Amino acid sequence: MARVRVGVALLVPAPASVEVEGLRRAAGDGALGRIPSHCTLVPPVNVREEQLDDALDVLRAAAAATAPFGVTLGPPASFLPDSPVLYLPLDDRGTEAVGAIRERVFRAPLARPLTWPFVPHVTIADEMDPDRIPAAVEALRDYRVDVSFDRVHLLRESPGRVWEPIADAAFAPPAVVARGGLELELSLTERPDVATQAFLDREWPLFDAGELGAAVELEYVTIAARRGREVVGVAVGRASAGVGRLSDLLVGVAHRGEGIGSHLLRGFESWAAERGCRRLALRTAAGAAAERFYRDRGWVEEGRLADWSHGREFVLLRRDL
Repeated sequence: MARVRVGVALLVPAPASVEVEGLRRAAGDGALGRIPSHCTLVPPVNVREEQLDDALDVLRAAAAATAPFGVTLGPPASFLPDSPVLYLPLDDRGTEAVGAIRERVFRAPLARPLTWPFVPHVTIADEMDPDRIPAAVEALRDYRVDVSFDRVHLLRESPGRVWEPIADAAFAPPAVVARGGLELELSLTERPDVATQAFLDREWPLFDAGELGAAVELEYVTIAARRGREVVGVAVGRASAGVGRLSDLLVGVAHRGEGIGSHLLRGFESWAAERGCRRLALRTAAGAAAERFYRDRGWVEEGRLADWSHGREFVLLRRDL
């Protein structure tokens, strides 16, 4: 019977996550890039695939009974001598709030035996050189950062010990609406959960077949540029019906001007061409450096969107293959 390895956590939101990742990089955290900065509620537990819906029910019920809350993280501390872990503790209000949501979510099929008592924290470095920890604690003794949590995440372990969010639930009761005596619950999430994705996978081909006369086959790609273990740039896109659409291309601030974006763009263009795409498309802010970047590489304007986002005009670009 197939099982998946999952965990439940509060992911540190931006902009605090950027600061915490900087601390993790400075401390040499080997999990940076594989595991997002987080406060664990349920450590890794093996769940049967058919129990994922039950796990999501637990997640949603726990979130519905929780209100958004703020915490202060820091200053850093360690679990020495028991474990060479450098971490950010939570203040008293955070410890109380996290303890409450943890009690609500630590239920079957997510409950599991624990090796250590539950201590709410955000890890900076796991398996750190014990000789370095006292100096790090002293150097960062004045560090604190305020964080607001408004949702809880279910994460799944992928090959390479990479942990990725697969579902989230907001800290708010679900909106219940009714019309004609039929009750309907509306929930807002950052990404589709397992059941929602299954609905999309099932219903879109039926819709496309009815509207277009044939199901539309979609292929997705994520291209990551790495230097060593560090991700320095990413391109994300999809291909369907002979069109390749680039949705994201981003290079880290510290690595811009090194040609990484050009390599990512060529990688996406080659991927789309291999899938029979005859045209490429994207949308970007008009007049921005990104527009010049694409135009210099053969992309041409196809249209404009006035006041599209943040009061900015956006330009639609295309490139024929």
